[in-house]
Amino acid sequence: MLFNIASIPPKQLVFANETFEVWKDEMSDHHSLFTTANFQPGDIVCKFDASAILQTPSYFTVQVNNNEHIFLEPSFLQYTNHSCFPNILFDTTHFTIICLREIKAGDELCYFYPATEWEMAQPFQCVCGYSDCLGYIGGAAYLSKEVIPRYKFSDFIYRQLQNKYPG
Repeated sequence: MLFNIASIPPKQLVFANETFEVWKDEMSDHHSLFTTANFQPGDIVCKFDASAILQTPSYFTVQVNNNEHIFLEPSFLQYTNHSCFPNILFDTTHFTIICLREIKAGDELCYFYPATEWEMAQPFQCVCGYSDCLGYIGGAAYLSKEVIPRYKFSDFIYRQLQNKYPG
């Protein structure tokens, strides 16, 4: 079988440091965050901070509480994509990123957006490819009670879910 190199979308490295790389798919203009290090569940992948705070969600913010949605610092973290089978969690209480399952150098970092977002600014139809993909991703407010035990959430989202589903 002949291999057609033109069928593979070219990727361009747009950022790198000692632990992270951001790659851009030239065909779709889509960015993805990868790691060059190995992590085990429970490891702190990195710390983050807020470069700005909004009162409402935007496409690039992470929700901290009812009225605080932060732009991430370092800014390359904005390229962390969603997956229904995440390998990291944004801990918005301690401002750390926690490894959820083994991550090897070269893996894309991805998180479950409803883990930090109650209602998303731009809901979407997920195409992550995970066998238990949820499909519609609109924030934790749209999760069924049955789905919740499969995921870890920020402290704020846990409280919101407890209010929604008491007991």
